[in-house]
Amino acid sequence: MPMDPADHGPHHGHMRGSCRVYLESGKTWVFAVALEWPGWCRRGRGEAAALQALVDYAPRYAAAIGPSFSAEPLQVVGHVSGAKWTDFGAPGPAEPWDSEPLSAAEATRFAQILEACWGCLDRVRDSAPETLRKGPRGGGRDRDAVIEHVRERERSYARKLGLMLGPSTSWRDQRSALATAIGSGSSAGGWTARQAAQRCAWHLLDHAWEIEDKSA
Repeated sequence: MPMDPADHGPHHGHMRGSCRVYLESGKTWVFAVALEWPGWCRRGRGEAAALQALVDYAPRYAAAIGPSFSAEPLQVVGHVSGAKWTDFGAPGPAEPWDSEPLSAAEATRFAQILEACWGCLDRVRDSAPETLRKGPRGGGRDRDAVIEHVRERERSYARKLGLMLGPSTSWRDQRSALATAIGSGSSAGGWTARQAAQRCAWHLLDHAWEIEDKSA
């Protein structure tokens, strides 16, 4: 997958036949985030490494969301400074592009991608062993703890959309509420629908791939 030369600073231009990507740089890590494909977001030690990681994960992303994914040349549309969460291992919660409105068709597509990411996590969970391989120092959560972490974090993301979902809400109902809110393209909270879709999808796939990798 070719990569176009980086531009300097955020803008809204979109080259035909390209995939817009922005780079979020922390002190140690850089995230490359694909704007049109929620969840396609990887990190590396430096911009080139982050972009290469994004390219390397394209097949896994395609397997997660299905044939709707089209791997087009990457067009870097801007750079942002990260914060403590960038080096902790998560992309920032607000970037200049998050305020871009979603058309009705794009909002529906983002909701469908999110649903595909849930499907990916469910398939991985169902095929993974209960005990996952630990790190070199014995750290790391097992399968069910990772799944519960994802569910809990999603509830906090829902609040950012203005959805108040209690701990007793079933995961099915929680997912439905999130998908409906994102599919509407609007938000009654502090996050836009675009922002929520990006964060939810990234978190789902990041942990689905973690479970896959630690099951091997």
